[in-house]
Amino acid sequence: MPSSPTVLRDVRPWGGDRSDVHLADGVITAVVPHDPAAAASGTDLDGHGLLALPGLVNAHAHVDKSWWGKPWVSYGGEPGTQGRIAHERAHRDELGIPGVEVTLAVLREFVRTGTTAVRTHVDVDLGVGLRGIEVVREALATLDGAVHAEIVAFPQDGVLRRPGVLDLLDEAAAAGADHVGGLDPASIDRDPVGQLDGLFGIAERHGVGVDVHLHDGGELGAFQIELIVERTLRAGLQGRVNVAHGFAVGQLAPARQADLVAAMGEAGVTMTTVAPIGAAPLPLHALRDAGVAVGLGTDGIRDLWSPYGTGDLLALTTQLARLSGFRYDGDLTTAAEVATRDAARFVGRDVHDLVPGAPADVVLVDAENVPDAVVRAPRRALVLARGRVVARDGEIFV
Repeated sequence: MPSSPTVLRDVRPWGGDRSDVHLADGVITAVVPHDPAAAASGTDLDGHGLLALPGLVNAHAHVDKSWWGKPWVSYGGEPGTQGRIAHERAHRDELGIPGVEVTLAVLREFVRTGTTAVRTHVDVDLGVGLRGIEVVREALATLDGAVHAEIVAFPQDGVLRRPGVLDLLDEAAAAGADHVGGLDPASIDRDPVGQLDGLFGIAERHGVGVDVHLHDGGELGAFQIELIVERTLRAGLQGRVNVAHGFAVGQLAPARQADLVAAMGEAGVTMTTVAPIGAAPLPLHALRDAGVAVGLGTDGIRDLWSPYGTGDLLALTTQLARLSGFRYDGDLTTAAEVATRDAARFVGRDVHDLVPGAPADVVLVDAENVPDAVVRAPRRALVLARGRVVARDGEIFV
């Protein structure tokens, strides 16, 4: 494996002036103008004037579910959330899901394409118990810090409709999960008040966050977001509660949408999106203006829910920009920010950027500027994680 450099020379952070990035103990210590006359030491690494971005942050993943690296698995089962849940439960064991091998395959693909931090939902249910969380932790340990991760204990099969799941979520939180997840409190459990009260109770007892998958659209979805906002304020969990997907936000009439977004901002409720084709785009600018942080994630990758997905978050950033109708340079840069520095809070970091004090997570690409990188998603020339070279030109070193 290549050694860890102490200076990453001649790179263009965010497409700016050529600079040298100094690194120590996995942290950026200084960013200074590049001096081509300065003598390079044996631990310097030449960036050849490439564009530098912070490591990509996958804010919504399911690394325990994939069959990536296995022979092709044909799509089957019934469509819709209920149908996909049933199909997955029927066939995951035969694919070795959850398993360290398949989880490592997904995480290594993240690394190869420049993702250095992830928030991953991990299934917790009566069939698998907490084994999926153990598997993911083992896979992460194998990578020895190449991917920083936060774990959401996720009730993919529902919470209240499966007696015992709420207890498992409580156990997962007590054992160190960073967040407890929820799933469509109204349409899955048909008891939004009960599900949310149970999840927020766990969060208050154990000091963890809450991250709720919410596919329900229109007013049904908006109603559940209002319940989430109310409980966030009551529990004092501002900044620690996330709504994943939240399709309803993009479907509401402008005035209703503005009121809901403002309420989310006041409560510090965040959102994550997977930029799904065909969904109403989220109002990214309005959300950011209201103080609602937005993260981008891959969702499932080649799993029993869908054969699609590559793990390449920069390519997904291209999709986010296109779905949002972004064409101007400033808008395209916003998409890159959503996928990198704006997502620090989704992985428990105060800062995730190319600045002193930030983790030394850096991705180099051959692009003229940030908008060019977003629209082309060029190959990752170099990936550093905590100052260590973990990938170069498609080759992985972990």
